[in-house]
Amino acid sequence: MFSLLRPYIFSLDPEVAHDLAIKSLKANILPKSLFDIENEEILETNLFGKNLPNPIGLAAGFDKSAEVYNSLFKFGFGFIEVGTVTPKRQLGNPRPRIFRLEKDQALINRLGFNNHGSEVVSKRILNNQPNGILGINIGPNKETKNKEEDYYTCLTRLSAHASYITINISSPNTEGLRDFHDQNEMEKLLTGLNRIKKDKKIDQTILVKLSPDIRNEDISRIVGLMEKYNIQGIIISNTTDSNRKNLSDIKKDEKGGLSGQPLKDISTDLIKKFYKFTKGKIKIIGVGGVDSGKSAFEKITAGADAVQLYTGMVYKGPGVVKDIKKELIAILKKENLKNIRDAVGINA
Repeated sequence: MFSLLRPYIFSLDPEVAHDLAIKSLKANILPKSLFDIENEEILETNLFGKNLPNPIGLAAGFDKSAEVYNSLFKFGFGFIEVGTVTPKRQLGNPRPRIFRLEKDQALINRLGFNNHGSEVVSKRILNNQPNGILGINIGPNKETKNKEEDYYTCLTRLSAHASYITINISSPNTEGLRDFHDQNEMEKLLTGLNRIKKDKKIDQTILVKLSPDIRNEDISRIVGLMEKYNIQGIIISNTTDSNRKNLSDIKKDEKGGLSGQPLKDISTDLIKKFYKFTKGKIKIIGVGGVDSGKSAFEKITAGADAVQLYTGMVYKGPGVVKDIKKELIAILKKENLKNIRDAVGINA
């Protein structure tokens, strides 16, 4: 069905097409059975003490304001991450702000954390309980004077509704956000987050989403801080605001974060580098260019415990999740692996 609709969808502005997808998903009419597969038990895994039917997640950015996560679970995702959610409602940057790079199977976005705000999202999830593992990705408002306080506000307001909370310090579209990769800034933020967790008696797992543009010499320092402040997971990685020289599409120089196929090897290499330091002590979720069982397996064998996708679904449609799982199962059987957990890090 998607292959028939794709020419029409791709004739629309990317953000118009996305808004149309959200409206369609609100109807929640697609049956879950459409996306069921056999032998999925071989993909069962555990993440932060929670059982997942499979390690394929939807990355933050698609369901920014937690409007359609239960419809998305029907596609067969093992977990879903909504957001990025900011304390207050935010319109984001001026349009146009999403660009398809079809020749490169990529997207560039400079959305700027457009979302309905933490209070609306909190009430929405409270009134529509998730049918699976739901993560919430949080960040600061653009105009805020104190970004740390915005993280604390969102953590306090949203943690009760989430299976885990992701601290987004890596979007290239919010000025100063990546400053939190600096040692002093990161330590200050993580200290504050632990204080809020203790004071508010918050038990939810905290993850940090990192930039793909960090330097190799920073990896051991970042892992050390994650261990020191009991951060249980990292997401590798967000979009990149560089790495444009090998792109073919005429839109390659648009300002914003690049995602999709051009990020695939960059993020996989970074996963390997982090895994050599974490050695499984800190869970890794791999993101960037996942659109097949092969690309998912590459990230898992590089050290990722689970993967996420977004751009892959834009280009291949909702059936991509089913296709990834079927191909992953075939790969595991070929490699004589009994469970997807056995593949984590074997090529790191």
